[in-house]
Amino acid sequence: MGFTIGGIREKRSGVRRRGRGAEATAVAEYTGLWGWTVVPGTRARDGACSCGQPDCPAPGTHPLGFAREVPAGTGVDAAADAWGETPGASMLLPVGRTFDVLDVAEQAGRRALVRLERMGLPLGPVAVTPTGRAQFFVAPGAAAELPGLLYRMGWDDADLDLRALGPGTHITAPPSDLGGLGPVRWLRPPVLDTAAAPPQARLLLGTLAYICHRS
Repeated sequence: MGFTIGGIREKRSGVRRRGRGAEATAVAEYTGLWGWTVVPGTRARDGACSCGQPDCPAPGTHPLGFAREVPAGTGVDAAADAWGETPGASMLLPVGRTFDVLDVAEQAGRRALVRLERMGLPLGPVAVTPTGRAQFFVAPGAAAELPGLLYRMGWDDADLDLRALGPGTHITAPPSDLGGLGPVRWLRPPVLDTAAAPPQARLLLGTLAYICHRS
């Protein structure tokens, strides 16, 4: 069963492919090296989502309903086989398992990252999106803790362009395309020390809030 929207083709197939393309390699790296689950996602072109729903509320940014996850710890061969079942899918990472995400404007995120690195604080991966957002990977629980943390730090009444993403959400993983707008990129790529164990949000939040407020 397949469908074509705006030149995008998503194909459902029981045939596994032992391909070693760039996406299959990236999936194997995410699952086997960094310890993340990868979810096959839709793509979009000219605002049309490959899921086929004309009124899709999140074109090109949500999981494929019929596709199975590639769980954390999957090896290279198994990851390539699993990804071969959904050719053309984007790579999505489920939030709230290994990490939550602090999402800020890209300019503020870049300035904060420079300051945090100079301070020698532990940092997890940081991605940037074509929509101008910087996404800081932090330990799970940040989304639930954010209001209380901002209150204790005195930032609860500030007008901050800062939000936390937690369980039930997905982010697009580099180098996949985000909703037909362009690829997501790494501003700070994952490393072994912090990919599967990113820092607590409280270690970064003061700097992020300060710079978001000034911006």
